[in-house]
Amino acid sequence: MLTVIPTGKVLGATITGLDLVQPLGDAELGQILAALGRYGVLRFPQQQLESAELKAFSERFGDIQGSISKRNRPSECPGVGILSNIMENGAYIGSPDAGQDWHTDMSYRDVMGFVNVLYGLQIPRRHGQVLGGTEFANMHLAYDELPADLKTRLQDATAVHDFEKFWQHMRQHRGSSRPELTDEQRRMRPPVTHPLFLTHPLTGKKVLYANPGYTIKINGMSAAESDEILDFLFAHQLQEKFRYLYTWTEGDVLVWDHLGTIHRAVADYGPDEHRLMKRCQVMATKIFDPEFRQLVAREAVSV
Repeated sequence: MLTVIPTGKVLGATITGLDLVQPLGDAELGQILAALGRYGVLRFPQQQLESAELKAFSERFGDIQGSISKRNRPSECPGVGILSNIMENGAYIGSPDAGQDWHTDMSYRDVMGFVNVLYGLQIPRRHGQVLGGTEFANMHLAYDELPADLKTRLQDATAVHDFEKFWQHMRQHRGSSRPELTDEQRRMRPPVTHPLFLTHPLTGKKVLYANPGYTIKINGMSAAESDEILDFLFAHQLQEKFRYLYTWTEGDVLVWDHLGTIHRAVADYGPDEHRLMKRCQVMATKIFDPEFRQLVAREAVSV
């Protein structure tokens, strides 16, 4: 039986009683989505999944985004990416520096991201201390605590998100080995516009939908005014009171809500402290569909 155990913190809950190898039924999916709306970050411990099983679970939430990266070996299972600092034959077996600054996956897409599904296979440790955590910030609370006058002023505002911003930041300021984007990659990831304050499809409440990784400007403003407001929003959303640090255990599957959180991978481990994850990036191709949301209301039990 599915059980939801909240962390008691600003985000997070553990879900027990599910073997994700088994196909996920509608009732279970409804309960998971209800918990996701309430807690934002969900942990499914002690899982043993093949890539195809991880992909099948992820696809219950929506379509999976493929990668445009040219630096990694082909995936053993299309749609399932590898995040790792492990090297074989002089090359990384996956992306070694993915997500190492605050961002929201796929805010740079016309169909934005809905959830990330990340499976921890190898977790770095030093002197018994677990490293390589994932930190989140709660964008429901960040919106709620914005000044009232700013909410009114920006209530209909839209902002531009650009994939290249994060990519170049990693190259220029974090010493990333990722290559320069090609013209083809830029065409595949053009800048897009989304509401600055988004109505969350699970909660029906407003969230702050902007992030330091990809948001580059607010439309209809001068560059100076836009930069000033974005700087304020980025500092506001990263206050400690909104943040939750998740510490990994091997076998954990973590599902988090891209619409209601921002996150970063904590790069506190060295090249010989190995981290290995499998990831599916799930787009919001279902969650804004009223029929799909009715599934939540119809099938979910109180969590």
